[in-house]
Amino acid sequence: MHPALNIAIKAARRAGQIINRASNDLDLLKVETKQPNDFVTEVDRKAEAAIIETLREAYPQYGILAEESGETSAQGSGDAEYQWIIDPLDGTTNFIHGLPQYAVSIALAKGGSLEQAVIFDPNRNELFTASKGGGAFLNERRIRVSKRSKLQDSLIGTGFPYRMFEHIDTYLAIFKELAQKTSGQRRPGAASLDLAYVACGRYDGFWEFGLAPWDMAAGALLIAEAGGLVSDMRGEATYLASGNIIAGTPKVFAPLLNIIQERLPDSVTG
Repeated sequence: MHPALNIAIKAARRAGQIINRASNDLDLLKVETKQPNDFVTEVDRKAEAAIIETLREAYPQYGILAEESGETSAQGSGDAEYQWIIDPLDGTTNFIHGLPQYAVSIALAKGGSLEQAVIFDPNRNELFTASKGGGAFLNERRIRVSKRSKLQDSLIGTGFPYRMFEHIDTYLAIFKELAQKTSGQRRPGAASLDLAYVACGRYDGFWEFGLAPWDMAAGALLIAEAGGLVSDMRGEATYLASGNIIAGTPKVFAPLLNIIQERLPDSVTG
């Protein structure tokens, strides 16, 4: 196992412990109705601080892009070529409501190319990992994307617009089409886990608009290392920049991409 991946796993498990402890106080949180989001934000911050502390201790020369604290450069005469991409708690809304579908996501990029990935589901104790060129794993067992070859037999993950609604009509048109041409669509509410589920064959594809890099980075590498395909809405590799992503098995990816592209307005460039 690559040393950087080992450290990322250590960081993800440490964050998972913080999240699990906090989840035991959700009943108390619901009673405190004035500022419930403050508590969750505190959980986000504590989990992120634990991750960054663990990563910095081993790799102080690497930059960081994290959901809560933003982008920070490498310490000292650091190597800006390397950057950790962190979501300490993907699925915050689920966490607030006690819905056990959220995860810790950590990726390492070198010069913009994804090198290492960890997604940890603290509820199920499922640890998804990948290293570039080394395959993808779930709890140390090799995983592959599903062997389904037909879109009509496929289960597709997605994410409803919930914050930005500029593409909601496009989204609904695509959703309507796919509802008639797949075996079903699912929206559990944590994109990192959705992508991990494509990598291990639970889903056959995934698509969503308006994600952040920390939502996608680790999951995208997992899928690539599990034999799947990942792109933006135009079939290019700019999904981390555009925030729009399509992923799937090799044979499901193409028809999924075609249906989406047929309904994209010109304003969606990636």
